[in-house]
Amino acid sequence: MHPVTAEVTQRIVERSADRRAAYLQEVEAARAAGPGRGKLSCANFAHAFAALPGSDKQRMRDPSAPNVAIVSAYNDMLSAHQPLERFPAIIKLAAHEAGATAQYAGGVPAMCDGVTQGRPGMELSLFSRDVIAMATAVALTHDAFDAALMLGICDKIVPGLFIGAAAFGHLPVIFVPGGPMTSGISNAEKARVRALYAEGKVTREELLDSEMKSYHGPGTCTFYGTANSNQMMMEMIGLHLPGSAFITPNTPLRDALVAAAPKRAVEIRNGSNDYTPFSAVVDARSLVNAIAGLLATGGSTNHTLHLIAMGRAAGLELTWEDFDDLSRVTPLIARVYPNGSEDVNAFQAAGGMAFVVRQLLDAGLAHEDVATVAGPGLRRYQTEPFLDQGRLVWREGTAASLNRDILRPVDDPFQAQGGLRLLDGPLGRAVIKTSAVKPEHLVVEAPAIVFDDQEALLAAHRRGELNRDFVAVVRFQGPKANGMPELHSLTPALGVQIDRGYKVALVTDGRMSGASGKVPAAIHVTPEAADGGALAHVRDGDVIRLDAPNGVLEIKVPREELMRREAARQSERSDRGYGRELFGWMRRTAGRADAGACTLFEAA
Repeated sequence: MHPVTAEVTQRIVERSADRRAAYLQEVEAARAAGPGRGKLSCANFAHAFAALPGSDKQRMRDPSAPNVAIVSAYNDMLSAHQPLERFPAIIKLAAHEAGATAQYAGGVPAMCDGVTQGRPGMELSLFSRDVIAMATAVALTHDAFDAALMLGICDKIVPGLFIGAAAFGHLPVIFVPGGPMTSGISNAEKARVRALYAEGKVTREELLDSEMKSYHGPGTCTFYGTANSNQMMMEMIGLHLPGSAFITPNTPLRDALVAAAPKRAVEIRNGSNDYTPFSAVVDARSLVNAIAGLLATGGSTNHTLHLIAMGRAAGLELTWEDFDDLSRVTPLIARVYPNGSEDVNAFQAAGGMAFVVRQLLDAGLAHEDVATVAGPGLRRYQTEPFLDQGRLVWREGTAASLNRDILRPVDDPFQAQGGLRLLDGPLGRAVIKTSAVKPEHLVVEAPAIVFDDQEALLAAHRRGELNRDFVAVVRFQGPKANGMPELHSLTPALGVQIDRGYKVALVTDGRMSGASGKVPAAIHVTPEAADGGALAHVRDGDVIRLDAPNGVLEIKVPREELMRREAARQSERSDRGYGRELFGWMRRTAGRADAGACTLFEAA
């Protein structure tokens, strides 16, 4: 084990000791109480199974016959979630073959960040994670289940399902993904057309034609953003069946993996010799494994929020310092768009998660001695699923990269350090994704241009006012201000200015997309401007220095002078419409970004 990986893990254990002990005590009390339906009265029991077919009703009368919950984020607005429509029928049949029953316990909402980017609905996106967690708890609180399957893929959905499942940590829980869509046009071509549109050189019709050739069918968007980072993390934590992440939907292999999930859930239920509850899989070691995977693959910055909230749900306290320290020793071994030119299908073909797991374990950068839903030990996840005459089997994955432009071994990485860094200084604490930023852009010192919303920056770009070196400060974008929307629509405009040869960076208390790329961006700045943060005191012309290699975010104004200035006030904006009025309590109660920007837990 690498000494830094071991040290970070140990300090998480020590920091979390009291909270984790309390969590495990609650889990044990629920486990000791036994399967929920054994405690149901006759009337409760009849309500719970009234709609089951007759044969399943008879099976449910046997208290030893397991019942598996299905919690699904299905809708056909999200291409990634559209395939989930077929999964319950597959799961129910497979459960029946295993001597069990399965019930669709409940649905959770799932919104598409790709649809809501730059729109008012994006202000609900981050908080939808906490709504999903609560909806998951509602689904499972019927207390009639021996295990649970979580069907969800995209940005806030997997973290939300995870947080909700953690409240039922005595149950075995398996996450069942749907897989990526097949590849469309090249990512380079997609980015080229977007840049031309930002410069006014192609029409909206041409842009739409390009986008539709990229996002063209069922499955997860194929760039390596938050959705695909989710799938990577579920493998690293051990909550998927091995190799499930990146098998395309509506294929025999995908269907076989879906059918295998309830059968495995039955095998690891309470009372079996292989009992493996959620609380046993998710511990300090498995979360460190998730961070290692995130860093090694250049994954989404959104997980500097989500993983902290997910850990808190299981009694574990992660910090941005943990990410930063692990990033210093975890090399970047994958380049997947936007960090490279190829998509997740090419990543899978080059060796995929089996290669990544093997490399991290061999280098001592991930913990092997963990519990997983597939059995003890993370080595199981260096295998890949195959169909052998229709039977699902697992074989060892490739030990060598099949495309070194996409995947490399730890001893010959793309970068010696991981793709995320912590920034600190008079403006607050922030994180930056460095894996897609060219080395010459990792340090930027330039005058600030201050904007109070993203549309103001885009308007300045359209007026030609950004043709110079500058640091764009986009404030009042934090969780308390407006729900912390992603600001991905700024990437093409700022990228154009970089391509023109200007020194450009972004500093914001908002989020960038998991697909954020070449623009150096200090994001999640905390404290946020709406909560007394220093960003509220920045003025046009203040010189700001973003120094990613040294972890510095500073302003060339003495701290005393900066904070003596009158704080800017958030401009008039609507908190109503598009459902935003229903989320006011979440804006008021949201925690800081470095605590997960969560509404569900008390501050650490």
